[in-house]
Amino acid sequence: MFDLFRSRDKAVRILLGGLLLVVALSMVTYLIPNYGSTEGSAQDPIVAEVGGDKITTRNAQIVIQQALRSKSMSPAMIPILIPQMVDQMITERALAYQAERMGFHVSEEQVSNAIRLTIPQLFPEGKFVGRDIYAAMLAQQNLTIQDFETDMARQLLVTRLREVAVEGTVVAQADVEAEFRQRNEKVTIEYAMITPEKFRSEVKVTDADAQAYYEKNRGAYKIPERRSVAILVIDQARLEQSLASKDADLRRLYESDKDRFRTGERVKARHILLNTTGKSADEEIKIKAKAEDLLKQVKAGGNFAELAKKNSEDPGTKDKGGNLDWVVKGQTVPEFEKALFALKPNEISGLVKTQYGFHIIQALEKQDAHLKTFDEVKAGLLTELKNQLGQDRIQSALDAAAAELKKNPQQIDQVASRLKFNVVNVEKAGAGDPIPEIGVNRDFEDAVGSLKKGEVSQAVAAPGNRMIIAVITDVFPAHPSTFEEAQNQIRPALTQVKANQLVVQRAAELAAKVKAMNGDLKKAAQSMGLQVVNAPEFNRAGAIEGLGSPDAIPEIFTKPAGTVFGPTSIGMYRVVGKVSARIDPNLAELPAQTDSIREEIKKTKARERNALFEDGLRQQLTKDGKIKIHMDVLKRVESSYRG
Repeated sequence: MFDLFRSRDKAVRILLGGLLLVVALSMVTYLIPNYGSTEGSAQDPIVAEVGGDKITTRNAQIVIQQALRSKSMSPAMIPILIPQMVDQMITERALAYQAERMGFHVSEEQVSNAIRLTIPQLFPEGKFVGRDIYAAMLAQQNLTIQDFETDMARQLLVTRLREVAVEGTVVAQADVEAEFRQRNEKVTIEYAMITPEKFRSEVKVTDADAQAYYEKNRGAYKIPERRSVAILVIDQARLEQSLASKDADLRRLYESDKDRFRTGERVKARHILLNTTGKSADEEIKIKAKAEDLLKQVKAGGNFAELAKKNSEDPGTKDKGGNLDWVVKGQTVPEFEKALFALKPNEISGLVKTQYGFHIIQALEKQDAHLKTFDEVKAGLLTELKNQLGQDRIQSALDAAAAELKKNPQQIDQVASRLKFNVVNVEKAGAGDPIPEIGVNRDFEDAVGSLKKGEVSQAVAAPGNRMIIAVITDVFPAHPSTFEEAQNQIRPALTQVKANQLVVQRAAELAAKVKAMNGDLKKAAQSMGLQVVNAPEFNRAGAIEGLGSPDAIPEIFTKPAGTVFGPTSIGMYRVVGKVSARIDPNLAELPAQTDSIREEIKKTKARERNALFEDGLRQQLTKDGKIKIHMDVLKRVESSYRG
């Protein structure tokens, strides 16, 4: 948690602010349909027309590219969704066209306020950044100021018209009460679940059954392509162990790059933090008093580590007795750094106030800036040199093995022996099969997946710091499974099918017995060896114990207590049950929920009215010839994104 004390660089904050602005502009561009519109040309054909406004191929492509850049949909879905995107653009323009016909207008002040709310980064500390920066920001999104502000005005028109369309939406108190009852009424049920597992032991699959099932479903059973491969494995760790390095080589490496072995001044430290972030002035006085008391205990010889564990509020160091390990300059906030580096070894500071709270700091050790000696870094240099030599040797060995095997793919063992590779022979491996010493390795599968017999793969990294290449020793093409090859798949599948059929039969049998026994579910279930579950009460938004959502059995909320339901299908199960009781909602709770329920109903009705209004407007404008869609151009846009 030492990041708690890291400085905040002003340049980074400015950069992040700039990035946020670009993101905001991208979002506005995506949401504004007429971004960058033109009059259409041979190079920019018109996809649709709404009144005098034209949606060109370029307009559509901009929206599509924004969707791709924002990753709001996968590229594969774009061709399918292009008509819906264009349709939305047409609807937005139709609404703006109708708003203008109805006499609505948007002032420059309203546009300015909308921009201020949408992109507050243009107005740091309430001051406009200036027209040049504004224009430059928009230019990054291929927008001019006029384009942007015209589109913003259009969006405000659309919003105003939508508000008018849904004004006057009224929600009656009866609607509120009905919704309250529907939300809060509860039921309890008892049920018996019939599962395939219950009857799987009763299923018998004969050879004749299996043969008949195979013949009926022959096309479902195929043996995928498989390959036999010889894998040559080289282990870098083992190779490095055999490499010898002289002190002279290590010293040359040390002398050639001494700067990387220089260390700055540093202090090993620990601290206790009492956090004041978000605290009031009165609270801060109490926290300071507690910190002063802790400081007295530490100065009097108290156990610093134990006091830190019990009192420190830095979650990253508290459990370690406040230990910060080595700290270098520039790693902490200024007040903390100044106090820490002024301490002598084992010296304890006074109270140190930072933006995070009150600290008690102890310097444990200090080291001046210095160049590490050769002896201090020798072990690390040895590891580094061996690693470098090992990588070079491995690459040379891989290149040599690949070259020889391409000439003589039958000489696998000889090549492996000479170049010190291990050989792993794998027979008939398919995609997704685990490979000895490698496991399931997607890179390996990609490397060998398209190779023919006798061909050599590219080098692939394997677990354990190893490298491998493979020679294809045989290829077995994909082919339809014979009955014998498919038996291990056929019998479990057929067993499941028959078990499912038994579930349907037994569920129908149980339902008939319940009816014959005048609704006595428990007695009927016991006669068939089934358990009855008494589910606790639940509402429509809740869950039935053991079954999940009640959506699969909607009748339980409309039928009286004692009603038998089912068989009902829930996944692969069948359920037969009975409504045990109905619990009416407590109407005394209605006043507390009335406002929120009324608001939600109003929003739902508003969405419905808005959808009806937009649909009616589209139909009327199309009938009047104000909306024209050029299907040939739209199809060309779609086809340009296919594949």
